Amino acid sequence: MWFREAIGRSGGTQADLARHLELAPSAVSRILTGARQIKALEAVRIADFLGVATGEVLRHAGGAEEAAPASHPPQRGRPPLPHLGHRLDTIPIRGPLRTADRPEGSAVGATLRPANLARVRDAYAIYVSDEGMEPRYAQGWLLHINPHKPPIRGRDVVLHTKRHAVLIKQFVGWADDAIVLRQLNPEEILRIPHDEVLECHLVVGVDQEG
Repeated sequence: MWFREAIGRSGGTQADLARHLELAPSAVSRILTGARQIKALEAVRIADFLGVATGEVLRHAGGAEEAAPASHPPQRGRPPLPHLGHRLDTIPIRGPLRTADRPEGSAVGATLRPANLARVRDAYAIYVSDEGMEPRYAQGWLLHINPHKPPIRGRDVVLHTKRHAVLIKQFVGWADDAIVLRQLNPEEILRIPHDEVLECHLVVGVDQEG
């Protein structure tokens, strides 16, 4: 009951929460009824959605995977991370530009590893640094990247070029001599020659808070 009331106070719905957690609605229903054990990182994201402290979520979860810390009063902005007794699993945030002497891109920070990138080697996140994909993504949003999934038609990718540029675009397909990408703002089709492509990685999630 506390969860349902908190969702109502947040102005969202249970379906909105499912999208925020990137979980099926049925999985969220099991969490809210106590039929499914809540994970620590899920507790962080639920607290973020509800605008309450993470400890408050853990206290009401019942059967949470970690004991709840002392409750803190609700506060504006992101809730504090729970004291879990172990190091939180994170992925690096890459800088928007690659450099010749650092071909892997420089890390500018770290963010919590989302559930869909659990145990994915070399997963990373990257900030949207321009307006080329608005209204889908805004500047400052954080994208989650799986470097091992091949590009999928109609899905968005991060393309790293041999000239050390990074492009966030929609994947259209492979032509004989180029990769074909779509930009939304302004609408434009881009063709990047194969010999200029270094890596092409699939976007698998987005954090609007950045």
